[in-house]
Amino acid sequence: MITIKNVNHNINGTPILRDINLDIPDKSITALIGSNGAGKSTLFSLIARLLPLQQGSIHIDELDVSHSKSTAIAQKLAILSQENNIQSRITVRDLLLFGRYPHNQGRVTPEDQQIVDQALQRFELEPLQQRYLSALSGGQRQRALVAMTFCQQTKHVILDEPLNNLDMYHARELMRLLRQLTTEQGLTTIMVVHDINMAAAYADHIIALKNGQIVMQGTPDEMITIDNIQTIFNLDTEVVSHKSKPLVIHHL
Repeated sequence: MITIKNVNHNINGTPILRDINLDIPDKSITALIGSNGAGKSTLFSLIARLLPLQQGSIHIDELDVSHSKSTAIAQKLAILSQENNIQSRITVRDLLLFGRYPHNQGRVTPEDQQIVDQALQRFELEPLQQRYLSALSGGQRQRALVAMTFCQQTKHVILDEPLNNLDMYHARELMRLLRQLTTEQGLTTIMVVHDINMAAAYADHIIALKNGQIVMQGTPDEMITIDNIQTIFNLDTEVVSHKSKPLVIHHL
């Protein structure tokens, strides 16, 4: 379980997160939603230790994020951030092998190759495996980065806007695969998403942030209501049910 207690974060004296307390449930998909500037990516960065924790505590199972070794955290938690420093002159296959580094320290084993083969197949990347990242479209590159994250084979996965650059088909297929992998492997998957209908369709638990605070959380059925969407996004919408899932109609 990921446990967050009394987390506050300021940038140049401006509060970005205030009094964040969360127990993120195991073996499920949790979606972080909210308008731009709500604090979602900052919370992501604190969990991932991309930003130093100023106040409070974050634990991944028994590991204290602030004080544990990076190698120990990397074997518990795989992350995909919006920004990465991976060089474009690397092939897709080598990128996925890079995801195995926390386990093999650069000494690639047959097991590593097998895990990469499986990821190439599941993420529909086999035809691209010898292509350089620089030769990929934005959507292809994004799928490769998500696949690398899953090659790390941790029990906790956090993804910051994993649907970036994906067309409707690949966004849907990626969410279906994330749902399948989370269920099959008993993962704790956390994702920052802007598409409220993707969160409604595939998440087990939704956490809404506004002005740096948690304003509500619950199941999709509990969260996706006309009143709640107005509270979270200041947006008038309609909410209907489609195949037993809430669907937000906001573009008409």
